[in-house]
Amino acid sequence: MKKKSLVELILYALLVLVGMFFLTLIILFFVLLTGNIYYVALIITVAVILYVFYVLFLFHFFQTKKRKIVFGSLAGVAIIVSAISPIQHAYTNSLPSVDAEVNVYDYMPFSETRKLATLDYDSTLKLTEDLPKMDGATALYPLYSAFVQATYPEKEYSPFNSEVMINTTPDAYSNLIEGNVDLIFAAAPSKSQMTTAEKSGKELKMTPIGREAFVFFVHQKNAVSGLSMEQIKEIYAGKITNWEALGGAKDSIRAFQRPADSGSQSALEHLMGDIPIMEAPTENIASGMGGIINEVSQYKNYKNAIGYTFRFYSTEMVKNKEIKLLEIDGVAPTKETIRSGEYPIASEFYVVTAGTDNPNVEKFIAWILSPQGQELIEKTGYVSLDQ
Repeated sequence: MKKKSLVELILYALLVLVGMFFLTLIILFFVLLTGNIYYVALIITVAVILYVFYVLFLFHFFQTKKRKIVFGSLAGVAIIVSAISPIQHAYTNSLPSVDAEVNVYDYMPFSETRKLATLDYDSTLKLTEDLPKMDGATALYPLYSAFVQATYPEKEYSPFNSEVMINTTPDAYSNLIEGNVDLIFAAAPSKSQMTTAEKSGKELKMTPIGREAFVFFVHQKNAVSGLSMEQIKEIYAGKITNWEALGGAKDSIRAFQRPADSGSQSALEHLMGDIPIMEAPTENIASGMGGIINEVSQYKNYKNAIGYTFRFYSTEMVKNKEIKLLEIDGVAPTKETIRSGEYPIASEFYVVTAGTDNPNVEKFIAWILSPQGQELIEKTGYVSLDQ
């Protein structure tokens, strides 16, 4: 009888093991699918502890207080150790970032939010048919949406499926080169984007329409308020690695970068010239069916961090009060210093085309360069070409 009871206990334990195994697999599948790899160790640890607890309970292990304390202590230590990664991840996610998602629907043409700049009079250009299809960078969406609102017929223009789309800069260039759109609004292309266009038999025509500042920023509590161009280059070349060398705290510099072919990463490459950029900090993330890939770690506002973007995006769209823009060579990035040319990393942004049969594209670009288009550039918050 006792032997039979023991066999039954073993069978119960095996059944629970199989059940917990498949339940854990299902949970891990969904965790990896959503990219939360940081919780894998914790989930496995909890599953193992629960199973061991059940088996020990079946075999009457917890008959003394000492055994309960030993098991509880070991289980607690295991859970704490496995929880370190998700706690660190949660802390990292709690840090402010200029890479925050922006609600692009707030900037749709003819949106009820009324966040777009408008003219106080009717536009001289009114398009009714053959509407140019466009795409562009997130930071420029409020601008070209304002152009559309002034010149296109009123209707809904979905940000992701209409004549007026918004994607990342790499996607916008891909759509242009593949002929999916007539024009895009973006910073200058990267070398790889130029190469891709050439291989596709396309010539990228860049028409400057306004000016903007490429900015570097740090945590609000960072003692450093400005850097020289040379210091910026030495940081991103990996030659200056501690804030103490720049008059700040004795702390390593966490220099974040942007994904390849993004507008701001291309701007950094143009700034660095022939100087090699150090390897970007990366993080492991889950992709697709749980595969692990490396991606450029997005900026998080650690006290020792430095990052870069464009002025309008950081000050008008994200409005992160926990960061401060750095002066470069003693000059702060403002509309006035961009206009005067004092700020050393001001650059033009463009309407980019790659050959199109749409008869209204040239008309649209000409209107953007007209006083009305330039007025909308100023009202949006950028700097027009008019001096």
